[in-house]
Amino acid sequence: MKRLLSTALGFWVAGAMSAASANDDVLKHIANPAEFAIQTGDYANTRYSKLDQINAQNVKKLQVAWSFSTGVLRGHEGGPLVIGDIMYVHTPYPNNVFALDLNDNGRILWTYQPKQDPNVISVMCCDTVNRGVAYAEGMIFLAQADTTVVALDAKTGQKKWSVVNGDSKKGETNTATVMPVKDKLIVGVSGGEFGVRGRLTAYDLKSGKLVWKAYSTGPDDEMLVDPEKTTELGKPIGKDSSLKTWEGDQWKTGGGATWGWYSYDPKLNLIYYGTGNPSTWNPKQRPGDNKWSLSIFARDADTGVAKWIYQLTPHDEWDYDAVNEMVLTDQKIDGKVQPLLTHFDRNGFGYTLNRETGALLVAEKYDPVVNWASKIDMDKSSKTYGRPVLNAKFSTEQNGEDNNTQGVCPSALGTKDQQPSSYSPKTDLFYVPTNHVCMDYEPFRVAYTAGQPYVGATLSMYAAPNSHGGMGNFIAWDNVKGKIVWSNKEMFSVWSGALATAGNVVFYGTLEGYLKAVDAKTGKELYKFKTPSGIVGNVVAYEHKGKEYIAVLSGVGGWAGIGLAAGLTGGSEGLGAAGGYAALANYTTLGGQVTVFTLPNS
Repeated sequence: MKRLLSTALGFWVAGAMSAASANDDVLKHIANPAEFAIQTGDYANTRYSKLDQINAQNVKKLQVAWSFSTGVLRGHEGGPLVIGDIMYVHTPYPNNVFALDLNDNGRILWTYQPKQDPNVISVMCCDTVNRGVAYAEGMIFLAQADTTVVALDAKTGQKKWSVVNGDSKKGETNTATVMPVKDKLIVGVSGGEFGVRGRLTAYDLKSGKLVWKAYSTGPDDEMLVDPEKTTELGKPIGKDSSLKTWEGDQWKTGGGATWGWYSYDPKLNLIYYGTGNPSTWNPKQRPGDNKWSLSIFARDADTGVAKWIYQLTPHDEWDYDAVNEMVLTDQKIDGKVQPLLTHFDRNGFGYTLNRETGALLVAEKYDPVVNWASKIDMDKSSKTYGRPVLNAKFSTEQNGEDNNTQGVCPSALGTKDQQPSSYSPKTDLFYVPTNHVCMDYEPFRVAYTAGQPYVGATLSMYAAPNSHGGMGNFIAWDNVKGKIVWSNKEMFSVWSGALATAGNVVFYGTLEGYLKAVDAKTGKELYKFKTPSGIVGNVVAYEHKGKEYIAVLSGVGGWAGIGLAAGLTGGSEGLGAAGGYAALANYTTLGGQVTVFTLPNS
C-alpha cells in the first residue's frame, strides 16, 4: 500500500479517537426551522420543514408576498438559503450571488459577481446551471462554473479565500453545490461528457487548503480505498478493484464525476454521494464493469477513506449517472429500526440500503415503464447479487455501434435526475419528482481529446409510449416496501426539487412554471400558481417575524429545458433532450426570479 493511503488510514483512526463533532454552527442553523440553512434542508437530505403554519387546510389561500429578478437567464437550479434575516440567492453562469435583507423588502445588501472565462460555457454539457451556495461560520461558499471555489463574508460579500478545483480547458467544470462538514468543505467536479476523472475533494473551511482528494477511478491509494476493509455488499473490494475493470489506462479519462448531492451522518461520520457515467457513452470502447463509476460511496469525513461502495449499473450502456441524492432516515425494516439510505437512481430503480454497512435491502422500479432491466438480483447466494438483470433487447452494447437501439426506458435523463426528492417523517413517505421519458440510443466510436466532447452516442427522447401522454410524474414512494403509494401525472418532466412540510403539504414546481402544493397523504392538488418562467429550482420554507414563507427559484433550463434555454432545435441536440421538449416553448420562456409566497394577514 502506498504512503498516501497508509497516512489516510492513520488519520482515520486518529479522527475516530478524537470523536470530533459535525460543524456545530451548521447544525445550529439547520436545527432552526425558521431558517433554510443548507441546500438539502439538512445533512440527511430530507428537504423537510418542521414549519406548519401553512398546512393542508389553508394552503389554498397562499399569495405572492414579494419577488426578486436575478437578471440572469438559463436554468436556475438549486434554491435560496435563509440565514437569520438574510436570503442568499444564486444564479447560473456567471454565478452571481445576492444577499437580500428580509427586514427591508428584499433590499440588496451585497452582490458577488465573479469574472470567469466565457469559454467555460462551451464545456458545460447540460446547461449553465449551479445548484446553490452553502453557509458555515459566517461565510457563504460558492463553487463557480470554472471550478473556482470561493468563501465570502456572509455579512459583506468580501472574498475571504478562493481555490481552483479543476481545469476547464480539460472539460472540468462545476454545477453542484458544496457541503460544509466539520472543519472541511466538500467539493465535487462535473465533466463526464468530456472524459474528466471524477473525484471528491475536501478543503479546509477557514483557509481553502487541500485536506484530502478521493478519485472515483484508478489506483487504490488515489481512490482512498482499503482493499481489505472497504466493502461492497459486505465483501472486501480487493486490490486494484477499479484498475481491473478498465482496459489499459482508460480509467484516466473514465468519468465518474461527482456533480450531484452530498449527505452526511454525524454519528457515523460518513459522507454519502454518487458517481456519474463512465466515459465514453459508447460501451463498446470500454470493456469491463468500469468501477467505480455509477456507484454510491460512503467515505469517512476526516480522511476521505471509503468504508463501503456499491455499483448500481456496472458497465453503463445508457448514461445512468448515480449522482442523485442519498436520503438518510432511521426506519423499521426487517423487524428492526435501521440506519437507512434511500436513493432514486437514474436507472429507474429506488434503492434502500443500510447506510452503516452498505447492505442492500430494497431495489424496485419507481416507474413501471423501466425496461432496460427486469429487476435487481436480490439473491444473496447468487454470483450476480446486487446487479441488474438486463434485457438484451435494450442493450446498446449487444446491438452494436452505429445501430439505433429504440424504446429504452428510462432515457438518459433517468427516471429521476438531480431534482431532489423529499421525505416526511409524519407519513414515512418519499416525494419524488420524476421523468416519464424513453429514448433511442445509437453509440458510435469517438476519440478522446482534452477539452472536447467525449460522448460517442446520439440520442432522441420522447414521452413513455402507451402511457398518459405526459413526460413526468410526481410520486409518493414507500422505501421499505419499494412501492408507489400515489402518482400525479405531469405534462413535462418534474425537474424541481420537492419540499415536504409538517403542515402535511408537499411543494414542487413544473417545467411550465407552476408552483404546486399537494396533500402529503393523498397527492390531491391543493394549490398552484404560475410563476414567470419554468421551474427547475428547489422549493424552500422559512419563517420571518413569526410568519411562514415558501420560496422558489424560477428560470427554465437544465438538461430537460436545454433546448429552450440554449436555443437548440434539432431533435438530437442537447444530448437528445431538445427535440423531446420542443413543445415547452409553447408554455414558458426564459427568466430568473425568486417568488416568495405566504398566507394573507388574518
